[in-house]
Amino acid sequence: MAKVHLFRAIHKFNAPGLLSTIPSIAGTQIPKRWGSEVTVRAFPSLRKETTSRAMKAYVERAREHEEFMRNQKFEYEIGKRHLANMMGEDPETFTQEDVDNAIEYLFPSGLYSKRARPLMKPPEEVFPARKAAEFDETGRPHHSMFYTGRPNFFQVLHDIAENINQLNTYEDQMIRKRVEVDPNLRLDISSSMWLPKEEFEDVLVEKILDIEYTNFINAMNRLVDLPYSYRVRDFIEKYRKPLSVKASSEDIPQPQLDSNGRQFVTISNCPRKSARAEVTVRKPGAGVININGSDIKYFSSDQCREQVSPLPFVFSLSSSAKLWQSK
Repeated sequence: MAKVHLFRAIHKFNAPGLLSTIPSIAGTQIPKRWGSEVTVRAFPSLRKETTSRAMKAYVERAREHEEFMRNQKFEYEIGKRHLANMMGEDPETFTQEDVDNAIEYLFPSGLYSKRARPLMKPPEEVFPARKAAEFDETGRPHHSMFYTGRPNFFQVLHDIAENINQLNTYEDQMIRKRVEVDPNLRLDISSSMWLPKEEFEDVLVEKILDIEYTNFINAMNRLVDLPYSYRVRDFIEKYRKPLSVKASSEDIPQPQLDSNGRQFVTISNCPRKSARAEVTVRKPGAGVININGSDIKYFSSDQCREQVSPLPFVFSLSSSAKLWQSK
């Protein structure tokens, strides 16, 4: 947009010939007579604000990525509705777990790696996260903490401090009312852990230092230790992940001894699609695989063989299996 500049200049003259030395200003000739004030009105400036090519390219790439993700979300929602209709379910209540089960049912795959099997996930889980445009075409940053260098990280620290202040204020109110904290409502985080630094960086879409990650953990622990931390449960759980469930010693079958003194373990009812198997592993063994009186060639296709053969102990133990088709 063109700008209009207005100037007001005041000159005091002490000599009659002084005005004769003043040139014309803004295209107007100043009269050569006594005066104590001169008003100058400039013409509108025709120069427009320019934007660098790099900034234009940056903003354009950010817009293209946002448009791409918007289209992907739209297509995912349409696909989920079609999938719900095929399964005879209500599209409005069709969850991601229902989507996974439907894909597994409609597109059965014998591939060993789950990452190679068909899937249908939200675009946020498929495509890597990217930062949105941090400033506009004029260079004005969108985020108030842009100049910290890591605005998302410092925004999290700011949110932690805000939650701590709010919980402290609420606790003071409860103390004045002489209301004690219900111990049954205390936040229990024993079954989860804080996000590792790498995963936390993925959430932020920023790289942080080790000392900054330590400060984040300390601040979150301080928030969790507050008596009324359960009031901000959703905020805390965003940065925690469940602990991996480890099999207890009771779930591991104990080896038994056969007539030859060899140890063996038998696992019954091993499912594979519509088939069930009973597998026995012996130690020490010769690495022989016995499937209903035959070797690995019991299965005619290589795909079925690959599902059976990748046993970590197959070359040092003897294993036998009885297969039957479930009715």
